[in-house]
Amino acid sequence: MTAASVSVRPPATAPALARRTPRRVLPGFGLSLGYTVAYLSLIVLIPLSAVFAKTSTMGWERFWSVVTAPRVVASYQLSFGMALLAAAINAVFGLLLAWSLVRYSFPGKKLVDALIDLPFALPTAVAGIALTALYSGKGWLGSVLEPLGIKVAFQPLGVLVALTFIGLPFIVRTVQPVLEDIDTELEEAAASLGAARWQTFRHVVFPVLTPALLTGFALAFARAVGEYGSVIFIAGNIPMVSEITPLMIITQLEQYDYAGATAIAVVMLVFSFALLLAINALQAWSARSRGVGAGRGKR
Repeated sequence: MTAASVSVRPPATAPALARRTPRRVLPGFGLSLGYTVAYLSLIVLIPLSAVFAKTSTMGWERFWSVVTAPRVVASYQLSFGMALLAAAINAVFGLLLAWSLVRYSFPGKKLVDALIDLPFALPTAVAGIALTALYSGKGWLGSVLEPLGIKVAFQPLGVLVALTFIGLPFIVRTVQPVLEDIDTELEEAAASLGAARWQTFRHVVFPVLTPALLTGFALAFARAVGEYGSVIFIAGNIPMVSEITPLMIITQLEQYDYAGATAIAVVMLVFSFALLLAINALQAWSARSRGVGAGRGKR
């Protein structure tokens, strides 16, 4: 075979390469979007629409009388107030726990890391029974706290304990990977410039952690607002004292007042969406402010 008989294919030009259709592992955009919308509709949109549709069958006067009843309003205050307080407590101590797991080595570290996910795997009813047994007057912790005048079980404080228990993993698991990605050289550089430890944390570390911390706070709050199983046992369900809003919904359902139950659920949905929207807006504002500050620093 001579050199003249060998044909050399010219290299592909840029337009030819651009015309090639890239291989995709998943289906095309149209099929993926259709599946996503259908799945989201079946799981989220249709059930929520059914709640609003059932509520619309009752008149405005009856709706207002149901959602503003003194017993229901007291449950709103307890559920939303304790959910916010529990999320705030978890934001502080969850950050400390995530910091310890990422920055330090100590005996039993893997066991502690595994125990953080226990509220995810533990059935909520089991968690409620266990907390009640611990904090009741005859429990290990309750027998020590009640002589000091601190009653936990069958009180609003018991609701706070249960909501803190189930919300802790959300904070730790959202902050932990961000802490692992933070380069310690930034902290060393700040220390070399004369910054104290608190100044380094406030101006270098905390701005990076803020979006993840707010995300964990929102997730912990959303879980706590609708929590039922772990709270129902330790709360005691005393009217006007320790009744949570999900219990009021169950009470309406047991009385076959489905419209009244969905009316209370609509109020919870509206308040929850408003708070989550505010948290997401704060998170976006924090990320935008950090981006502007980084742009100025590059200049």
